Amino acid sequence: MSTQHSKTDVILIGGGIMSATLGTLLKELTPDKEIKVFEKLNQPGEESSNVWNNAGTGHSALCELNYTKEGKDGSVDISKAIKINEQFQISKQFWAYLVRTGQLENPENFIQSVPHMSFVKGTNNVEFLKRRVESLQKNVLFGKMEISEDRNKIAEWVPLMMEGRTDDEPVAITYDETGTDVNFGALTKKLFSNLQQKNVEIQYKHEVLDIKKQSNGTWLVEVKNLTNNQVTTYETDFVFIGAGGASLPLLQKTGIKESKHIGGFPVSGLFLRCKNPDVINRHHAKVYGKAEVGAPPMSVPHLDTRFVNGERSLLFGPFAGFSPKFLKTGSYLDLIKSVKPNNIITMLSAGVKEFDLTKYLVSQLMLSNEERVDDLRVFLPNAKDEDWEVITAGQRVQVIKDTKDAKGNLQFGTEVITSEDGTLAALLGASPGASTAVDIMFDVLQRCYKDDFKSWEPAIKEMVPSFGLNLSEHEDVYHAVNKEIVKHLKVK
Repeated sequence: MSTQHSKTDVILIGGGIMSATLGTLLKELTPDKEIKVFEKLNQPGEESSNVWNNAGTGHSALCELNYTKEGKDGSVDISKAIKINEQFQISKQFWAYLVRTGQLENPENFIQSVPHMSFVKGTNNVEFLKRRVESLQKNVLFGKMEISEDRNKIAEWVPLMMEGRTDDEPVAITYDETGTDVNFGALTKKLFSNLQQKNVEIQYKHEVLDIKKQSNGTWLVEVKNLTNNQVTTYETDFVFIGAGGASLPLLQKTGIKESKHIGGFPVSGLFLRCKNPDVINRHHAKVYGKAEVGAPPMSVPHLDTRFVNGERSLLFGPFAGFSPKFLKTGSYLDLIKSVKPNNIITMLSAGVKEFDLTKYLVSQLMLSNEERVDDLRVFLPNAKDEDWEVITAGQRVQVIKDTKDAKGNLQFGTEVITSEDGTLAALLGASPGASTAVDIMFDVLQRCYKDDFKSWEPAIKEMVPSFGLNLSEHEDVYHAVNKEIVKHLKVK
């Protein structure tokens, strides 16, 4: 049975960091807007934002080599690294504002200082890393980055990585103390708790079935209560689809032209998690290596210190897996159902072009646990099989879309789709995702609330003092905002 419900201003679909961030920004900028949130699971932050389901790196391109592409002439393009670091600086400024205004207590519950490092082996890779650092160090955002080829120095930074390393192959490693570990699950829960105190209605165990545009410009959103199976239809002026892997199927239901010729390719991840406290406590860093040929960027191998509910842990991975589900809690029919007449050529074109990725995924699926620990030994030569267990991380759906130049391009990143009239926005894609949530949500607000945005700018600059500026081009502003970040978030 379906019942009609009263009209609301904003509906946010999905209980992850994106909806939590957009809801928080809207309540700061326009407190009178009525907001409703629908989440399929029984609490927030349990899918892509869950602490075990995402990288938690606080992506700022300090260590991720895939954000600095090497040209055929040996040059290193750092433009993407600068952009991602700028985006993370915006997130940190906003979180510092929430701490300063009493909306986030105990920032150590969600953010900790953990050095970010890049690790390579082999003469060519060492030369690349040196060029990368040389290019980045000229920029104030990367001014504290160090590099060393000295095995004794490396052993000071990451002792376990040098123990048992008997070969004489050249190695190099970078070190940046300004890196962070972020528990986006804990942050998401706190932001939703704040929103509830501001009279935002958050409905858990509610699944969105359909989203339809009305002739008067508003949207009808059909929602099923999974506890009693009652279906209710809500009318709203604005819809945000921030449902992780479920965003693509929901976007397709809207029928907007921007939803056509887009597909999704699901990739799941496995990690090795350390069970030995002695090993966990002797490594304090996030160390990223180089991706294999054909590997998606989210599969760059890393040895990763994490803080979960105050406890330190150590992960290595990810190892790519494959499941046709679009969410960890999704359906095995998700991939098949996402294929439509308007995107089948897009999907097939990507399949033909991404042969290396397919080959890589097949090789990953064939790995035994012993082989996974062998991969770990590139980082930790003395790793013991019995110290590590396999855990399943989250599902990611990489966007496949047509561009002006070609059909079926696989996109490795986070993508915002908005309707022409700005009444609906959807977030698709994967890494760097959560780390750039605040900047991405400002983008959504600029696109969807064009008439209001100018009047909001003074309030936005109160929350994010550098808004509208590139910190990398304004060193004085960078140092001023960084001082506030360090003071309020208690990070380096």
